[in-house]
Amino acid sequence: MSEDKYFKGKTAWITGGSSGIGESLVKIFAASGATVIASSNDQAGLERVRSECNENSVNVICVPFDLSETESIGAVVDEQMERIKRIDYLINIGGISQRSRIDETPMWLDRKIFEINYFGTIALTKAVLPYMIKQKSGHILATSSISGRFGFPLRSAYSASKQALHGFFETLHLENKSNNVRASVIIPGRVRTAISMHALTSDGKEHGKLDEGQAKGITPEKAAEQIIRGIKRNRREILVGSSELIMLHIRRYLPWLFFRIADKIKST
Repeated sequence: MSEDKYFKGKTAWITGGSSGIGESLVKIFAASGATVIASSNDQAGLERVRSECNENSVNVICVPFDLSETESIGAVVDEQMERIKRIDYLINIGGISQRSRIDETPMWLDRKIFEINYFGTIALTKAVLPYMIKQKSGHILATSSISGRFGFPLRSAYSASKQALHGFFETLHLENKSNNVRASVIIPGRVRTAISMHALTSDGKEHGKLDEGQAKGITPEKAAEQIIRGIKRNRREILVGSSELIMLHIRRYLPWLFFRIADKIKST
């Protein structure tokens, strides 16, 4: 684990902190000497991550909550701010993916995915933002996806919810430059996490499989290192992954080629 003390004395709130990229970020920030609020809907997972921080576990506060329960998020934030008084980084990692065709996806499932990925993220952000404005500093990050920059088969609601985050967080950045509050969007490609395992199918059940492409992705630890590097460099967009990120540039500069490649992707 990194001995870098860049974040020493800072406070970071990280959602999705019980596994994957979020877990790796919790461990990096704790090792750096930061106070970390680790959140997800998996309390046992959070406690495991905290214990694995070893001598740095005293830096980790486990605060479980469900991103889909947006009406209660404000109270969760107010309670923690009474305790820690200050927050320097809010890193929104938590979310859920999807594996279903549009014609098979019921509206309640579209709404559920948006409730977690979009509304849960912005509810937490809106609850934290006033504290950052008051202290005249802070950095808020949201996690999109490369499919948050273009459509992708079996990901209609997921892709749309991630694309919506770009508009919100770009506006957040522009509105709060004068308050010294920054906003960034993390754009992961293939990372070997459990996100495909927990992705929802058309009946709302978990996909239960590790996608072949994802299995070939970078590790969560490597992804977290790339995110940390982007934070230190104050990137507005932080690209995370490997060769698959070329699709972002193809979509932007050679859209005809992008669609030719995308047409070959299986959608069943």
